Amino acid sequence: MTNRDQRLPKEVFQIDSRVKTGWFSDEYLNNTARILSALAKENYKFGDNKSDLLDVDITEVKNGNLELEMQFFTRRKPFSVVVGVDEALAILEEGTGYFDENGNFVNTYKNLEVEAVRDGSMVDYDGNPLNVKPVLKIRGRYRNFAHLETVLLGVLSEPTRIATNVYSTLVASEGKDLLFFPARFAHYKMQGIHGYAHKIAVETYNKMHKKELPAFVSTHEQGSWWGGRGGGTVAHATIASFLGNTPETMMQFARIMPVETPRIALVDFHNDCVGETLKVMAKMFEKYWEAYEKGDTKEADKYKLYGVRPDTSGNMIDKCIEEPHTDDDFGVNPKLVWRLRKAIDNGYMDWENNFTCNDIMSKKKEVAKKWCEDIKIIVTGGFDVEKIKRFEKFKVPVDVYGVGSSLLKNDKKTNNDYTADVVRVKIHNKWYNLSKKGRKPCDNKELERVN
Repeated sequence: MTNRDQRLPKEVFQIDSRVKTGWFSDEYLNNTARILSALAKENYKFGDNKSDLLDVDITEVKNGNLELEMQFFTRRKPFSVVVGVDEALAILEEGTGYFDENGNFVNTYKNLEVEAVRDGSMVDYDGNPLNVKPVLKIRGRYRNFAHLETVLLGVLSEPTRIATNVYSTLVASEGKDLLFFPARFAHYKMQGIHGYAHKIAVETYNKMHKKELPAFVSTHEQGSWWGGRGGGTVAHATIASFLGNTPETMMQFARIMPVETPRIALVDFHNDCVGETLKVMAKMFEKYWEAYEKGDTKEADKYKLYGVRPDTSGNMIDKCIEEPHTDDDFGVNPKLVWRLRKAIDNGYMDWENNFTCNDIMSKKKEVAKKWCEDIKIIVTGGFDVEKIKRFEKFKVPVDVYGVGSSLLKNDKKTNNDYTADVVRVKIHNKWYNLSKKGRKPCDNKELERVN
């Protein structure tokens, strides 16, 4: 488990040294820093120019060294699972400051006042920007951190979107295990933060719903930030490597792979999930029973089929679904899963000719029945929140959902952006409210002072 009482160490993020130069920042923010730096060198004073601060003496204000308060908040309705705060803090610590005349970077992070929530915090948003819960507040000389705004918004927006999508998917699945499969849909350099966002979302879901779900990722990089490891079984290419023979594929997988790796058969290679499943089951159980009967439980465990995975393409209708067909019969659908569950549970009945009336064969039948009933169904292929909700509504016997691209997506109806606004300025050692129209200083009781 990730210890949420501690921030992730800065080294985890491998922060690019160019961050402090403004290389990754919107240029208008770099321009702001340049202008303010130039004014500071000139000892520029605001003088008698008109300001929004009525009844405040601003004539001696040195704008180049002005201290501002900036608040960062998410605009996703109705809530967000916040992730990216630890990285944002690391970037502030590494990148706050300026380059002196000799080109040396002078770090001024220690002069900031920073408040932040913890990764995994949930913040709600009702659509009113005057009623927000900031996840990060920064007070300090603006020209020293202006160049970081773009980067800070990005490291908050991306993982928060992923985490909130994962959390919503877990809610839709009513707490069933979720396999995190979006690695192939994003640049590989994003895997670390994506996997971490998934982990935090699972932890948040467990906390909110009193569950103990594990976080499953498919690549080692996805688990790199928190010590997780990628897991997986077989691909269609694996079966092709065995010339389309799925049962033999699984037999060799079971023989060679460590027993800790779940034996999950991919069963849609021939668009016959039920038929393929029964063939795999028959072959694996015979090997299982052979070892079981000898008392070799270690060997038997190699041939215990953990689950089957239908991954039928959205343009295909599985062989087990009879005509006339409807649009609901394509891909992995409720009808297919119900038929698959029934076939799995009753699979041992097809082996009746192997069960005679003696005690040993009666035991074999008992063992076979449980072996079959323990097999789980893991579904993949185009699953998102709406599809999962539909499956759960009709109590389709799915044990595990594998979800990919939908966990990365921006919902067209949802704004996943973060916004950063200046909401206060410091004049003569006193803070005054100052922001653009439609914004104001807001608070969040979960904000903590960061040392």
